[in-house]
Amino acid sequence: MPAPSLSRCTVGEIAWHEDVALRERSGIVVAFSERTGGVSEAPFESLDLAAHTGDAPDAVDENRRRFLDALGLGEHRDRLTCAEQVHGVRVQTVWPSQAGSGGRAAGGVPPVAGADALATEHEGAPLMLLFADCVPVVLVAERARAIAVAHAGWRGLLGGVVANAVTALRDLVGPAEPLAAYVGPHIGACCYEVGDELVSHFAHKFVTIRRASATLDLRAAVTEELASSGVPEERQCHLGICTAHNTDRFYSYRAEGRTGRHAALACIVPSH
Repeated sequence: MPAPSLSRCTVGEIAWHEDVALRERSGIVVAFSERTGGVSEAPFESLDLAAHTGDAPDAVDENRRRFLDALGLGEHRDRLTCAEQVHGVRVQTVWPSQAGSGGRAAGGVPPVAGADALATEHEGAPLMLLFADCVPVVLVAERARAIAVAHAGWRGLLGGVVANAVTALRDLVGPAEPLAAYVGPHIGACCYEVGDELVSHFAHKFVTIRRASATLDLRAAVTEELASSGVPEERQCHLGICTAHNTDRFYSYRAEGRTGRHAALACIVPSH
């Protein structure tokens, strides 16, 4: 099976990173959005996709519409599924009756409550989680056509949210099915200074001490958690872009404070 990869794609001012070959082979879309091409005003400019930041709900809904249209998924707009992310470890498997939860910022069905990962095997139900430094992870079982999206900050990583997402996906497709993992933009070790408490939480793993400061390497932590969950490094694709260093393209809570959110999205396109 081909190795996972990510390429930068654009439609007008909207940009995202996608495994184009995966879509061509299997009809599965994996995409990580950038922040340009939307209608949100400062400090959310401009493609803010989050309903919880204080941005105007109508602007967020327009941004979501633009992003889905750019991906060629506009017809599935009413089934866009989001979660109330709480920096936890719970995974929600999304069934057809839940598709569309949280898809609208202005009214509509509330998001999936208290979940930091979503999984599904159902077609035409885009799963989307929001980020501004935490690690976006998309899991794909290509042959079985199933997907999961996880939101991994330091609390989620310590609690095992990525491993839980792998388990949830394997519950859908079986233990022997090969998986691929896509890791989107997140704050890098170059910018993620942490205090003594967090250093001790991670037992000094993935931590670099430089003079009077310590930095945490979330990429290394995610890589190890995926590998220990049965997704080896050769089946992982890391975008490798630091959000805090690239606030012209991505949102960063650490660098900006009040700001918007970019997205990780996965969708199984119906095979007509």
